Amino acid sequence: MPMNPAVAAIVKALTLLQPDISSSYAGQRKAEDAAAKLTIADPRCRIDNLTATAPDGYEIPLRLFTPLDIDFSLKSGLHVNEDHKGTILYLHGGGWANGDVDFYSDACMRTALKLERRVLAADYRRSPEHRFPAALEDSYEVARQLFAGELIADVDPEHIVLMGDSAGGNLTAGVSLLARERGDFAPRTQILLYPLTYNDHSETTLFDSVRDNGEDYILTRQTIVDYIDLYLSKPEDFVDSRFAPLIASSLADLPRTLVITCEYDPLRDEGEAFASRLEADGTEVACFRLYNAVHGYFLYPSVFSLVRDTYRLIAHFLDGEALPASGDLPWLTLLGTD
Repeated sequence: MPMNPAVAAIVKALTLLQPDISSSYAGQRKAEDAAAKLTIADPRCRIDNLTATAPDGYEIPLRLFTPLDIDFSLKSGLHVNEDHKGTILYLHGGGWANGDVDFYSDACMRTALKLERRVLAADYRRSPEHRFPAALEDSYEVARQLFAGELIADVDPEHIVLMGDSAGGNLTAGVSLLARERGDFAPRTQILLYPLTYNDHSETTLFDSVRDNGEDYILTRQTIVDYIDLYLSKPEDFVDSRFAPLIASSLADLPRTLVITCEYDPLRDEGEAFASRLEADGTEVACFRLYNAVHGYFLYPSVFSLVRDTYRLIAHFLDGEALPASGDLPWLTLLGTD
């Protein structure tokens, strides 16, 4: 679907203003920290700070967002079942080097309220100070402790949802692969928003979206390459399926998966290829492409239709809420039913 010319011009201008991430990631962190200070806490959501101890003794910061405006019929005496619909473990995006729980607090509060689930956000260690697989191992350890009931007493492992956007979607898929390999826990559901799943983002990559959308739509092909260079520890990591889950020999026995991609995103095709591989290997999957969307839109204010449509798709996937059966939908259904 052609993007509105005026919007396309604005998006291109914003893209051109972005600095080289390989030398500016620290400056971007400062900008994100400043933006995070503008977040206004929603009184309908309780916020608690927790930690999870990593095997090396590092205390991984966590933030728990609990929606308070739930149905009073869920109360029993003075006790409220805060896990009534489940708990989402959210892994933030930012190219493994940027983004943190503070910057994502508004999105996590909104997600908790709209999906009526607690959201546990993890501040995994970031690159380049801590390179692959540090972020993945931190994320895995938080998930392991969450499933074991070590972080939240009343959590129901059957109702835990793994969720992440961009690099967080990459980590989410990696956690699921590690869980299958190690057998510590068995996630049932995961949600991947415009995830990175492949390793090659050169001009000769398999995926047309890297070339077609790699210059003028906020996230550029070169920025992806630079983030990966900041993240990986050694050349062998490039062909490690924990980094690039699409190259795993099998995607069988993974959680039921929702993948949402963006029409104007360099990562679009690899996210959709990952969904197709999941389906081919016997995993239940739904995949939707949002028209006119660019990478990172999930952090937009909830007044944007793209954000509202995303929650509609997630509620459909998690809770079976109905979607329009006909008419001009703002997304393309690639796998699953609408």
